[in-house]
Formats: sequence, C-alpha cells, structure tokens
Amino acid sequence: MNRVTRWALTTALIAAPLLLLAEERPDLFTINRIKAEAFDESKVMDHMFYLTDVNGPRLTGSPGYQTAADWVVKRLKEYGLVNVHQEKWGPFGRGWTNTHFEAHLLEPSYAPLIGFPLAWTASTEGTVSGQPMMAVIKTDADMEKFRGKLKGAIVMTDAAKDLAFPTAPQGHRLTDAELSAEALATEPGARGFGPRPPGQPAQTPEEARREREERRKFREKVGGFMREEGVLLAISLGQSGEAGTVFASQGGPYETKKALALPMVALTPEHYNRIARLLAHKIPVKVAFNIQNQLAEEPPTVNVVGEIPGNGKKDEIVMLGAHLDSWHGGTGATDNAAGSSVMIEAVRILKALNLKMDRTVRIALWSGEEEGLLGSKAYVKEHFADLETMKLTAEHSKLAGYFNYDNGTGKIRGIYLQGNDMVRPIFEAWLAPFKDLGATTVSIRNTGGTDHLSFDAIGLPGFQFIQDPMDYATRTHHSNMDTYDRIQSGDLMQASAIIATFVYETATRPEMLPRKPLPKAQPKKPEEGEKRATSE
Repeated sequence: MNRVTRWALTTALIAAPLLLLAEERPDLFTINRIKAEAFDESKVMDHMFYLTDVNGPRLTGSPGYQTAADWVVKRLKEYGLVNVHQEKWGPFGRGWTNTHFEAHLLEPSYAPLIGFPLAWTASTEGTVSGQPMMAVIKTDADMEKFRGKLKGAIVMTDAAKDLAFPTAPQGHRLTDAELSAEALATEPGARGFGPRPPGQPAQTPEEARREREERRKFREKVGGFMREEGVLLAISLGQSGEAGTVFASQGGPYETKKALALPMVALTPEHYNRIARLLAHKIPVKVAFNIQNQLAEEPPTVNVVGEIPGNGKKDEIVMLGAHLDSWHGGTGATDNAAGSSVMIEAVRILKALNLKMDRTVRIALWSGEEEGLLGSKAYVKEHFADLETMKLTAEHSKLAGYFNYDNGTGKIRGIYLQGNDMVRPIFEAWLAPFKDLGATTVSIRNTGGTDHLSFDAIGLPGFQFIQDPMDYATRTHHSNMDTYDRIQSGDLMQASAIIATFVYETATRPEMLPRKPLPKAQPKKPEEGEKRATSE
C-alpha cells in the first residue's frame, strides 16, 4: 500500500464517525420550540402535585394506585391523546394499604415514635402494648435460640445502629470527572452493573438476583417462625437511615398463596436506638402500637397507556415510560412520580406544539416495578416477545425505541447506551442542543433496576437516562421522606424537554433506531419445590 493510499484510508476511517454524526441532523427549530414550551409553559409540577399530595402513595394493588391511574387516564385525555386505557395484567397478589398508624413510647417517659408499617403485613388487634424484647434473628441457629420464648412478645429484630455524624453532603450533582468516568466502557470481562463496597467483587445480574432471592426466602422463613411462635408485633430498623428518615418497604409476601406476615413496623434509628439502650440498661420500657391495614384479595393490576397517532408510519411505535407505582412510607415523589410526571409532560409538550410525527408515540406508566418490573415485563410479553421462548410477535419489528426515566428528581446528564454502540452518534447529536443544560454524556454501560430492562431483555432498543443522584440514596429512596418537597422543578423541566426531543427525533427519523442482535431464550428456572418434585 503506497503512502497516498494509506493517507486516504486513514482519513476515511477518522472521518467516518464524524460523517455519521453530521448525517444525524437534529431539528433545531423544533427543539427550540420544545424548550420554550417545557420551560415557559410547564405543567410538570402540577402533575407532581396530583400524583403525590392527592394520590400518593401508590403501592401496586392499592386504592391509591388505582386512583392515580384513573387520574392519569383523565389527564392524558385532556391533553388530546387517544386510545388511553388501563391495560390489565396479572394475577399479582393481595392488595394492601395502611389506614391507621400510631406508635408511642409510654415508659420511662412519653414520646411519639417515628415510623410506619411494612407492606403486606397484618393489622394489630386494636392497641398492642408492653415491654419489647430484643430478638435478633440472622441465622437458623438464632431461631432455635428463641424457640418457645416469643409467645405474646413485641420483638425488636435488629441490633442498635451506630449513627456516625454525617460529614458528606446529603445531595449531590455529578461532577465533570464523574461524568467522564461514567462515559468510559467497563473493563472487558468486568462483572455486573457497577462497583461494590471494598473487598466485595462485582456481581453479575444473575448473582444479584440469586442473592435477593435468598434474602427474601430467609425473611419469609423468619416471618413464618415468629408467626408460629405467637409474636404480637415485630419492630425493625428497616434499611437503616438517620435524621428521622425511615427506609423500609416490604415485610411480607404479596402472593395470596402465602400466609400474611404478622404486624411489622420500621422505626427511625434514633427512636429504635433509644429503646434498645433502655433495654440494655434493664430499665423498664413500655411501647404501644395501633396498626390498621386494609387487604384486598387479587385486586386488578393495570398499566396506563395512551397514544399520539403518527402520520404515514403509524404502525411503527416510539415508547416512553416510567413506573407509576411506589412504596408507602412517603408519597412516592422521587420514586417515581417524578418519572411519571416527566413523561406526561413530554407528551403534553408534543401535543401542545401539534408536532407532526411519522411514527405513533405511546406513553406507558407501569405498575409492579417495585416488585420486580412486573408490569413492564407483562406488557412486553403480551406485545413483543416471550423472554422464555423468544417467540416474537408482529409488533416486535415495529418498535423504534423505548425511553425510561426513573432515578429521582435529578436532571438528565446523559444516556446509557445499554451496550448498543450503534446509537452513539445518534444520541450524541440529539444531546448537543442541551449541552448548556448539563446533558452531555453518552455511556456504553448498562444500568439496571428499572423498566427499560424489560425491553432490552428481548432485543428491543430500551434506554434509561443518566441523572444527577441528588439525595435519592441518602434521603428519599423508599423512605418516609419521599415527598413533593424533595422535587427540583427545574430538573424536571429540563428532563421533559430532553425526553420530548428524543421521542420527537425517534418518531421523525427516516430509519428506526439500530438494534443489538436478538438474545437467546431464557427458559424459566424451576423453584426449589418444583426441582424436588421433578427429581422424585
């Protein structure tokens, strides 16, 4: 190869990515209109108010979820969407909602206790009072140690927690250095979605799933043991916390074939620790709880769906979504009324501007996300493909892309490619008009834990945005502090503009977004009981 040929080839190789980027021409005039509508005429905090203060919390299968879903249907119709409906899936399990909670320290001196009951646990029979006892059960041996000693007891199930004084800020925006690191590919052969604490190797998604399953089974085993022993009430620390924050979610199974868990409550560590110290010093303690929960056997579970019809390619679909369900300690604001409000706002913007789009735009707000992406998995199986067999429906070839928002109130700083390098130049071009709003990063990495995974799992282009963490992990995620007040309105406006742009560009792009190769089928693995029955 002579020097001229080598020079020409090298120049072509260098120019190829730039040409790809240049060919992806975002509609800057329309993006300018989208920004103006999102920033000057925003309704996103109005959506937030109705989803949280009025209709929160929204536990799957609860009356709160259903009233929120009804409100979303009404609002989407007001904005002019068509085919707005609630799409049933299931069966899910028992419905549960808390209707009354009071907790008191009566002796040695009175104090109200901060906490809340755990989901899918029983009510107390009126007011339950008495001196609690420590019964920390972390192993099978611990169960044997307490066998025959817990009848009629109020038990405290965790050791006291040492509350180190916080010196790091509770809220955090991603720095340039952190975004640069996030943009780098993981090392070849690296495991899992991200780093773990020092000394613990990263997990693969399957290892993480197994670990969660083992924790769930042991939790149910302990719950069954305490129920059989006649425990009146269990008090825990939840998933820790401080400064009056209680992180807690599920105490028992939602499946109707399993027994309802006994009454359980999580307290803030400051109050839990006080009781534990008094007991350690052998000072008489008396507490009182009155917990009333409402149950429903197999209530309907629904996703909320609506559309903006396309012109010319209306059989091709662009989807945007977020999960509508929440936990019950707060009003489900950052997790995930924020995402639902942003998605409602994005379709409002597209309708308000009367933008002509070739493809149909479909919004879907999911239930059952907190229990394992159940609503989006059911929808994907019904409409696109069964992951266990990878038998595709006709709709599978018609989905141009799916965009998800579910990491709190933080503004969008970029997007995860989910291993799909082919969309990199496309998304870089679409993010360019938002550089001055902090959205610049395109990461090849995978990110887990939310509904885009249901689409990615069957080979569809599904994406989650990179967001500023804010105080999501430190204050609001699954806690009693997850309320409207933790929302940053400017962040949601920025996110609404970016997502409306991504949806518009996907809906008007000549070609659909490129896809990764189809994954292999993933047959369901039998439960332990099924394995034993098969072997016998």
